[in-house]
Amino acid sequence: MNSVTVRTLLVRGMLAGVAAGVLAFVFAYLVGEGPVDAAIAFESANSHEHGGEELVSRSVQSTAGLATGVLVFGVAIGGIAALAFCFALGRIGGFGARATAGLTALSGFLLVYLVPILKYPANPPAVGNPDTLDKRTILFVLMIALSVLLGIAALLVGRRLAPAWGNWNASIAAGLAFVAVVAIAMVVLPSGENTPKGFPATDLWEFRLASIGVQAVLWSTFGLLFGFLAERVLEPKPARGQVSTLAA
Repeated sequence: MNSVTVRTLLVRGMLAGVAAGVLAFVFAYLVGEGPVDAAIAFESANSHEHGGEELVSRSVQSTAGLATGVLVFGVAIGGIAALAFCFALGRIGGFGARATAGLTALSGFLLVYLVPILKYPANPPAVGNPDTLDKRTILFVLMIALSVLLGIAALLVGRRLAPAWGNWNASIAAGLAFVAVVAIAMVVLPSGENTPKGFPATDLWEFRLASIGVQAVLWSTFGLLFGFLAERVLEPKPARGQVSTLAA
């Protein structure tokens, strides 16, 4: 794949990331803001400190602030996933552009978000001890890096075993090895649980489900839209005039 095509796919990946970010923002605003408001109310009711006025109002945080964060994340994920797509195309089987884009998006959702969050679940922004924020952030990033590296290792193992075991058996073996090593890592790594006592379990559960939903909307939208855009670049359909000429 030449550099011009890679650049074209990168731009389309970022555009798909913007569109995915818009839908993820709508989902986050409609579904996720309720649990966040409940968490802020709990924190305010149980805090012994009385600070001054907020530098940024809650209304701005839940609209412009949320939109900016989600869109920037969508653009970044779109660009990185587009480059991963360029690397994966033709290397993970005889899949076309759309199927490869879908598999890339699914792998990104699993490795970058779902696996790490199983070890370090998301908490509402207002909940938790701020003194442990840096430690929890480092642990979460470490889990993301470990998940991605193990996913790449599982892919390489599957490709190595495929000629002797067959694609299906090799994929199952590589997947089981990935799950086993991830399980060991989750046991070994320190816990990051920091939810205060008395916090409503329903609010926490709703927030974590909303967090998963936001990521699912973002990655699935990206996979579908980028697959369509990538197919138009890599597998262009002939113009009608050309088809008529060939038919004649």
